[in-house]
Amino acid sequence: MQSISSVIESISTAVWGWPMIILLLGTHIFMTIRLRFPQLSVGKAIRLSITKDKHSHGDVSQFGALATALAATIGTGNIVGVATAVALGGPGAVLWCWITGVFGMATKYSEGLLAVKYRVKTKDGRILGGPMFALERGLHAKWLAILFAVVTAIAAFGIGNTVQANSISLLLSETYGISQYLIGVILAVLVLLVIVFGVKGIAKVCSTLVPFMAAFYVLGCLVILGMNWPYLGESIRLICRSAFTARAAGGGFVGSTVLIACRFGIARGLFSNESGLGSAPIVAAAAQTRNPVRQALVSSTGTFWDTVVVCAITGLVLVSSIVAHPDIDCTQGAALTKAAFDKLPLIGPIILSVGIVTFAFSTILGWSYYGERAVEYLAGHNPKTARIITGIYRTLFVAAVFFGSVMSLSVVWNLADIANAMMAIPNLIAILLLSGVIVRETRKYLWENRLDEESDETPPTL
Repeated sequence: MQSISSVIESISTAVWGWPMIILLLGTHIFMTIRLRFPQLSVGKAIRLSITKDKHSHGDVSQFGALATALAATIGTGNIVGVATAVALGGPGAVLWCWITGVFGMATKYSEGLLAVKYRVKTKDGRILGGPMFALERGLHAKWLAILFAVVTAIAAFGIGNTVQANSISLLLSETYGISQYLIGVILAVLVLLVIVFGVKGIAKVCSTLVPFMAAFYVLGCLVILGMNWPYLGESIRLICRSAFTARAAGGGFVGSTVLIACRFGIARGLFSNESGLGSAPIVAAAAQTRNPVRQALVSSTGTFWDTVVVCAITGLVLVSSIVAHPDIDCTQGAALTKAAFDKLPLIGPIILSVGIVTFAFSTILGWSYYGERAVEYLAGHNPKTARIITGIYRTLFVAAVFFGSVMSLSVVWNLADIANAMMAIPNLIAILLLSGVIVRETRKYLWENRLDEESDETPPTL
């Protein structure tokens, strides 16, 4: 098992070397420049996210689609993932994670636009879309579409299922002494009760859960930052300095290099906000929107809330806690997170528990939809066949929730990083090669101030 773990870690390190970092961050920067900094429209995008577009094509509201995407992205990556980046990459990883989020908004915008532009309608009236349809209909690269769908269906069991279930069970078991088997059964039942209603049921639950869990967690973080106020200036300087210079061991941090900080910061940034991963566009395609650019703007706010806000606050909490309390163990992500929140008496452990449980549970719901749409694409266009295949997949997914709760998942984080990379590559290829389409749509609706105009394109029926 040790040798297998070492091999997996080596593969993860290889796929997240400089080539992947350049491809990912390069795409973020390229699309930011080519789209004239769509990040500047974040205020307009937030307003659109809470505006209903009922008479447009789609299965769920724009906010419902955004909430489902946020549910899938605001998970353990925002808490344990950031802590793991700090533990392995040093405090500079926080800045790289944040930079990935800021520039990643342009990529999230781009993939959301393509999802609506190339979405389709099934014979029973449902809307489907995502990178697989952009790759097939936009680039005519069916083999890349199949590759993306296969990897997504597999990745959903890791990043979106067992990792999250294991985080919940370990936390509740170690903190409250609850049996992991009991937690696994309860989690599996709750997941089944939601996903059996499809995207509308998932969106309804997520629309209620996401605002509560995010506000509760951020409020708790702000309280801790208030306690660490005297150390915030030093913490911010440490984060910025460590992102661009090698830092020797000492001061509570292990030694780190710029490459290590960059690698773990960007990897955890992608794990957290999924910009460029290609997962969020799958649900963005189902949104009720009058044109592709409106939903693209709404989609970009997912990265803003997830990384630019939540991950940044988490990183500041962790680094300022270490600066304020040098005795904190910062060599393990989970231990670092627990120690930081334990500094807030009574309330801290509760905030952490509620945060991890709600974040992780909502992530499972979001990824169940991503995985099902991927296998439905692979099953072809026959509704009966698709229902059978997705039914089998749903059963296996629910079973994986239970097994993830009771298994030891020491290598899952590295496996999740590998799966992320394998999803990101074909999706980024689609974004780059279809960037002309993205610019053309953006010019038509955003730059020419025609956001309220309805698109004359209707999704073709399979």
